[in-house]
Amino acid sequence: MNEINIKDNNAYIHFPNILKNYIKGNYKEDHKEIVILCIGTDRCTGDSLGPLIGYKLQNKINKYKDIYIHGTLEEPVHAKNLNDTIEYINKHYENPFIIAIDACLGASDRIGCIKVSNGALKPGAGVNKKLPSVGDINILGIVNVSGFMEFMVLQNTRLQLIMKMSEFISRGIDHALWTCTQKNQIQNNIF
Repeated sequence: MNEINIKDNNAYIHFPNILKNYIKGNYKEDHKEIVILCIGTDRCTGDSLGPLIGYKLQNKINKYKDIYIHGTLEEPVHAKNLNDTIEYINKHYENPFIIAIDACLGASDRIGCIKVSNGALKPGAGVNKKLPSVGDINILGIVNVSGFMEFMVLQNTRLQLIMKMSEFISRGIDHALWTCTQKNQIQNNIF
């Protein structure tokens, strides 16, 4: 796992490179498409990170071949439709490489940090929801403090932080994908 704070001076340089390395290290020859799954809801400020990232990426990914987004402000992917969305992805894509994105809670000194990890993420874990794990790699944005009344904490998260983080992550994803296409660093010719 790698963690980067969006307040760090070189964060805009490091995050896309970290993400590129995770994609490069986990993308296998038998993957056919990339699906960016942005989890969250627009009805709760702290949980709107995923849909905002999806919204910001919608127009940016048009330049790439076989890369798809699920979870935007218009069509969020949240607790009530996550199972259906995963089922849809499994039915309509041939062995997709899934980048799962979600907001999470953490220690107060980690607010504004973004974690990139191998493997699936467990959406809803911070608010004690039992949802399916998803993703080949995952990106988590720490948006507020965990420990007590998590749902209220998410509701009272500053929109300014969410907007900053969503811009940072969407730019980083776009740059990482662009770098992969320019240097042909992914094993398959997806781009």
